[in-house]
Amino acid sequence: MQGIAGLGAGVLSGCGGVPLRSGGKAHVVVVGGGFGGATAAKYLRLLDANIQVTLIEPKAKYITCPGSNWLFAGLANLDQLTVDYQDLQDRYGVKLLVDRISSLDAAQRQLRLAGGQSVTYDRLIMSPGIDFRWDAMAGYDQAAAEQFPHAWQAGPQTLLLARQLQAMPDGGVVLIAVPADPYRCPPGPYERASMMAYWLKQHKPRSKILILDAKRSFSKQALFEAGWTKHYGYGTTNSLIEWLSLADNPLLQLDKQNRVLTSEFGDRFRGDVLNIIPPQTAAQIALQHGLADATGWCSVRPLTGQSLFDEFIHVIGDAAHYAPIPKSAFAANSEAKACALAVTSLINQTAIAEAHWLNTCYSLIAPDHGISVAGVYKLDAANAIAPVKGAGGVSARTDAQVAATEADYTRAVYRSLIADTFG
Repeated sequence: MQGIAGLGAGVLSGCGGVPLRSGGKAHVVVVGGGFGGATAAKYLRLLDANIQVTLIEPKAKYITCPGSNWLFAGLANLDQLTVDYQDLQDRYGVKLLVDRISSLDAAQRQLRLAGGQSVTYDRLIMSPGIDFRWDAMAGYDQAAAEQFPHAWQAGPQTLLLARQLQAMPDGGVVLIAVPADPYRCPPGPYERASMMAYWLKQHKPRSKILILDAKRSFSKQALFEAGWTKHYGYGTTNSLIEWLSLADNPLLQLDKQNRVLTSEFGDRFRGDVLNIIPPQTAAQIALQHGLADATGWCSVRPLTGQSLFDEFIHVIGDAAHYAPIPKSAFAANSEAKACALAVTSLINQTAIAEAHWLNTCYSLIAPDHGISVAGVYKLDAANAIAPVKGAGGVSARTDAQVAATEADYTRAVYRSLIADTFG
């Protein structure tokens, strides 16, 4: 996995010397135990064992979004995608509180938990993830998602969608409604279509997956389409997968009774299984406490991850605006390391090292066919995040052996990311 951060000329924060709220030792509270929050908690302790770290997460165990698409192909189950926080507690001394935040008093730097406990912090790292814009499509809301799952938070929704796929008659249609950027990925809609197609090819080969995309193009599109052509007849009348851009003709309404999606131009799409992925925003806790801007995402100072609205709160992961870095688990892990290094420097009043961020996204098209995209990012002269020229790129379209090797890498990178975050 990537290093903590690149070294370089640093700067000192203007808030050095602020007295600690927790007494003799600095106390950093991390909210959210996904790939961003768990990594931040672990690396804070690795960087400075004198910092007290408390991780607040409502679930005692975490089901990973990476790998969750593999369920649709029968390549994994939820138990295999479930991790816990035992190593963070036993090996690194992170204190875990299994609870939810009920309120945040930024002036007092204090959190109130649903269980009644109050927790003060010297610095707060928020990695709360995403929420959904339930008002984006008429007829589709949180209740409707129990019938037409988004499966964008791994767990019961993933199982529900998998069971609906398995129960669908041969010759049935799966509709996957994909939102405009930005959104959390993984799980990715195009890997999801691939994994579903792999299963349908074996069990219900007369079926079809129709991807209704709010975008004109998508990441790794040429690689996906080449793989779909090879494995699933893409571009032919018998293709298991069809992709349709609705960038100028957005989906506006769901008819639940008839399982029909209707677009602005009046086009009607009927499916037996509807996987509706809503547009997304930062999690409600970020919205409720004024950490998000008009875009619905949390703007930050990239070097430190500090919120533009509160210098003692840092935001990382899917909830934060780190564009052009995508909202991936690998990126959250990278952002967390840079943030942990910056927080350690701020607490110890030392220079903050230059930050570099990495993203790698691997996808399976079939069990023996993987593809990937990678990017390296740093701050440019305007102090904005920019890709490093000549670094990163996408998989080469070559032979079957290379594709199989990439599939092996897909699984290996998942295992490595789990170990680096939770182990």
